Parts: sequence; structure tokens; C-alpha cells
Amino acid sequence: MFTGLVETLGNVVNIVDQPPGKRLVIEAPLFRDSNPDRDVKLGDSIAINGCCLTVIAINGDQLAFEAGQETLSRTNLGELIPGESKVNLERSLAVGDRMGGHYVTGHIDGVGQLVERIDDPPWANLKFSLPESLADQVVSKGSIAIDGISLTVVDVGDNYFTVALIPHTLDVTTLGKRAPGDRVNLETDLLAKYVQRSLHLRDCETNS
Repeated sequence: MFTGLVETLGNVVNIVDQPPGKRLVIEAPLFRDSNPDRDVKLGDSIAINGCCLTVIAINGDQLAFEAGQETLSRTNLGELIPGESKVNLERSLAVGDRMGGHYVTGHIDGVGQLVERIDDPPWANLKFSLPESLADQVVSKGSIAIDGISLTVVDVGDNYFTVALIPHTLDVTTLGKRAPGDRVNLETDLLAKYVQRSLHLRDCETNS
């Protein structure tokens, strides 16, 4: 479980084919220092652009992860480019940690696309496409995770939603560099999923 509060940006330094998946090597100095409360260990869960993966190897500041074919095809992790791409990183929530964002599972529901960006320095307003299957799980003033970032929805339609980004979010996450056409991982609010499921079951009972 995560909060959607990005801790650091990681640099993608290598991607190794391991059919049917890939091995991702990400440089994350913030997670490798002398502070035992910050140091990442083998087996830890890390959200990479919102997708929960397990640390399988550590070499200095570099962390290695394995992503299966399903993960690569259903998220934007398959589009990462070594030496160029940066990713949002967050360690899993520990018991007793302060909850600053919202509950994020690290299980991506779908991929959206940035369709419009209006910069109003130092702020920015972004409009993303929304898969039809997720439309009922997104509401105005509700929460959504975009590439693992906990954000509040401003406006929502049948096939889109918008968010307003503060300067801090633009500075410390990948959204600061996103341009129209870029694809992002989406995870809708956990509560919205349960509400939608409950309503579906109620309708089924009513019509049976």
C-alpha cells in the first residue's frame, strides 16, 4: 500500500530483456544512504510510476526490478528508455506512517494520455484521456493516482478528467515534463471501486 506522495525521481539506467518480461535497473540515491529508516532492502515494494514492483537486486545506488509481460503491456513501464527516462518512486507505507495522500495499491487500472496542457506559471492545468471502463470511478474533487502521484480531480467527463498542479508537484515529479501525447498510468480511488461494485451487485439483485 502506498500514499501517492512521490519521494524521489529515479533514473532508468538499464533495461534487460528477460523474456517474457524485462529487468529494470533504476538509480535512486535517496534510497541508498546511511539513514537506516530510508535504506531500501531486498524484497521491499516500490511504486514505480505508480506500479508496485519488488526490489530483486541492489548495486550501490542502483535498484533492480522484474516486470512481467502483463505489467509491461498494461502500464507505461514498457515505454521507458535507458539513459533518458525518469520515474516517480515511493516506498510502501509502513504501519504508523502519516497518511498525506490517499490509499494507493500500486495496481494500475488503465493508461491515459495527456491531451492538453495549459501552463499558468508556476502552476499548470492538465487534461487526460480516461478509459471508458474507469469513468464511473472518477468524480470531481475525488482522488486519482497519475503515474503514482496522488492528485485531486478538478473536472471529469465521460472520456477525460483534469487536474491542477502546484509548483512543488511540477518540480519533484515526472508530470513537470509531460507533454501532450504522453501516456500515464492511472489508478482510481479504492473506495470508488467498492462503491461501483456494490451498486453493480445491487442492480443485479434488483433485476434478478
